[in-house]
Amino acid sequence: MRRRRLRSERLITLLLLLPSVIAVAVFVYGFIGWTGYVSMSNWNKLLPDYSFVGFKNFLKLFSHPRFQIDLRNLAVFTALFLTGSLAIGFLLAVLLDRKVKGESIFRTIYLYPMSLSFIVTGVVWRWLMNPGSPQMGSTGINLLLEKLGLGFLKSGWYTDPRVGIKAVAVAAIWQMSGYVMAMYLAGLRGIPEELREAARVDGASEFQVYRYVILPLLRPITLGAIIILGHISLKIYDLIVAMTGPGIGFSCDVPAYFMWETTFHANRFAQGAAIAVILLLMVSLLIVPYLVFSVRREAEV
Repeated sequence: MRRRRLRSERLITLLLLLPSVIAVAVFVYGFIGWTGYVSMSNWNKLLPDYSFVGFKNFLKLFSHPRFQIDLRNLAVFTALFLTGSLAIGFLLAVLLDRKVKGESIFRTIYLYPMSLSFIVTGVVWRWLMNPGSPQMGSTGINLLLEKLGLGFLKSGWYTDPRVGIKAVAVAAIWQMSGYVMAMYLAGLRGIPEELREAARVDGASEFQVYRYVILPLLRPITLGAIIILGHISLKIYDLIVAMTGPGIGFSCDVPAYFMWETTFHANRFAQGAAIAVILLLMVSLLIVPYLVFSVRREAEV
């Protein structure tokens, strides 16, 4: 009787999960497989052409000047985005961890940008970084710098090819540093105060307490933040669309934006699929090792 009940419960569980499993298999892994198949075809016109060409589209892609610029832009954006978000997030967490007055208000303010979409962030920062014109004068950040007597710091921001993707990184850091702050603050609050006091009794300065005691204990949080931010940076698209577009001389262009234009504007579906596969592999190289590490760590525990 008990075995029959267990079998019926398992059957009900499988039946409940089956629609989700089928949906994921078809609409996630099925379309990933289809994208991989198209990336090795000759479908680079409006009408489908599924003749197999192997890795020809990938070889053409890596020799494409625009794609090479996109990869450099992505590397610069990722480096600035990760460094800025981690540094500012950790600094804000340390300040809040000191239990300042009005902590809940500051925490809400720091977290607020996270509630916005990248589209909204892009529109706002496009206004703020508008360089102005000789007729209208300075606007946004340039106007603020001018009023503060720091006119020499004015920039063309996203309209300047030398700045370009760096301006986009500033907007992304503004949005995600509060999220990193929340992660670090949770980690700091989980560290026993006795450990800090023991280090101080042994003669450690406050800087040494953070360097040798707190930061090593926060490594799992730092790793998790890097994975999350890295995943966001590799597939960044909506912020580029709302804020800059490809920019002058593709100074703000990224692979995801190139994929969209290649696929849906130029109708080069095979090449667009090849870009999508490359992005998937880049994200996989970042996430899969982390998942394997997490599973092994849980098994050891």
